[in-house]
Amino acid sequence: LDATAGLGRDSWILASLGATVDMFERSAIVHALLADGLRRAHAAPALQATAERLTLHGIDAHSALAAMAQQSAESRPEVVYLDPMFPHREKSAKVKKDMWAFRHMVGSDLDADALLELARAVATKRVVVKRPRIAPDLNGEPPHQRLLGQSSRFDLYTPKPLPSNRP
Repeated sequence: LDATAGLGRDSWILASLGATVDMFERSAIVHALLADGLRRAHAAPALQATAERLTLHGIDAHSALAAMAQQSAESRPEVVYLDPMFPHREKSAKVKKDMWAFRHMVGSDLDADALLELARAVATKRVVVKRPRIAPDLNGEPPHQRLLGQSSRFDLYTPKPLPSNRP
């Protein structure tokens, strides 16, 4: 489950490797762009097999994950992938044009920290969070494992049930 589909790049890579991916995108504009791209991919014979492994949902991840957390483990995804908008940076180098336009269109991910707790309650195997290499941990929680790249990293978390509200 890609809870923060964005432009769909990571979902496409996962599907091209054989994974079945549910993509969630809350921005109506971005959802429309993704839906159009998937429609075109379904029509292209060379892309069809990958496109068939992708399902796009026009809903915010917070609502979707909260509902899924109440379901049985058999009906929940093994992996939840989070790629929240990278935090604003104060560097002199400019952000790539496509990411600048995307951020300008959809705004910041102010609820990214809250998504981690829900994702951990939903995933049955792990949560993967893509972050800039030097960014702070999402929700201040250190991951169980970290895979470092040149400019970004992948933080891996184990599942964790939501805290009970019972006394």
